[in-house]
Amino acid sequence: MEKTTVRSRPSWDEYFMKLAWLVSERSTCVRHHVGAVIVRDKRILTTGYNGAATDMQDCISLGCLRNTLNILSGQRHEICRAIHAEQNAIIQGGYHGINIKDSTLYCTHSPCVLCAKITVNAGIKRVIANIEYPDNTFKELFSVTGIEFSTLQLDNFSINRLL
Repeated sequence: MEKTTVRSRPSWDEYFMKLAWLVSERSTCVRHHVGAVIVRDKRILTTGYNGAATDMQDCISLGCLRNTLNILSGQRHEICRAIHAEQNAIIQGGYHGINIKDSTLYCTHSPCVLCAKITVNAGIKRVIANIEYPDNTFKELFSVTGIEFSTLQLDNFSINRLL
């Protein structure tokens, strides 16, 4: 009889965070690959990654304007060609008529303050990030508006299989 290796199943939060990292692989940003997954009742509603607007050239083909101008991360968002992962996930809800109210947003990186404002108005109630950016101005906004924020560490995570 063959011995079966017992593995632990990821928690729901770990599962959805791993999916956010998988989504980030579609990113067209040369600085950061960011992925987002919006979930309610353990069901995926939408996903998003950071990249240029539909039918626009991206930084992979044109080069990063922020790098060229030496703009630090978290500053001058309007210079960037990319739409943030959180924004794209929220936009997908509106585009496809998917209600994301009272959902959880899993994102590889914590939100900038602009994404935090959009998250508040989208009715998202919980945000979980893997990596926290140094700029944490979003935290006060989340605190005042009742959005639960936490980080989830997935150090050296891998995709586990039995075989």
